[in-house]
Amino acid sequence: MANEEHSDAGAFDPRGTGLALEAGEPQLPDAPPRSRLAWCITGSGHFLEESLALAARLPAVDLFLSAAAEEVLPIYKLHIEALKPRFRVFRDKTASGVPVGMLYDDIYHTVVVAPATSNTVAKCAFGISDTLPTNMFAQAGKLGIPGIVFACDTEPVVVTKSPHDWVTLRPRRIELDNVERLRGIDFCRVVSSPAELEAVLDARLKELSLAWNTSSS
Repeated sequence: MANEEHSDAGAFDPRGTGLALEAGEPQLPDAPPRSRLAWCITGSGHFLEESLALAARLPAVDLFLSAAAEEVLPIYKLHIEALKPRFRVFRDKTASGVPVGMLYDDIYHTVVVAPATSNTVAKCAFGISDTLPTNMFAQAGKLGIPGIVFACDTEPVVVTKSPHDWVTLRPRRIELDNVERLRGIDFCRVVSSPAELEAVLDARLKELSLAWNTSSS
């Protein structure tokens, strides 16, 4: 029937909230304009735990996971169900990146991609948006919403933590060039360490007259 009501959480919602919800989860409450921060996670384990620790100290954060992030998180013993008490979590389950529609509702004041794989950096640098994090980054830029990207491959030698050991990597020229290209993208700030990420987030909070949480619980 034309006037039939649909209560499914997965029903189409042009703003992005409907399909973004997991089955059985309650509808999201309305948020004041630009009152939340969108934190995107990709398939990188580079300072992943440190990045999430920073996210947990920020007020009103939602997580946006790529399909690769869903695979990588449990490898580092970080499980989505354990993240949900602290964050609203949105997963890359739609071909069109439906959760991105929440940007058009003016919910988010900042989009963070941390940590960002070299693949994600390349896509962001060349305007490709075929994952939830890259789509969030691209659409945020089009709306004039500041983006902060913690790029993994920013130095000739990178020491990173694998699930079982520390690994030394030597990014190729193309990876380093893509980081430099990303630095030139509108409304984008690239950082290369957890300390730099924290400093840039601190400056952003001050711009918004916000403060770090005193507890991450």
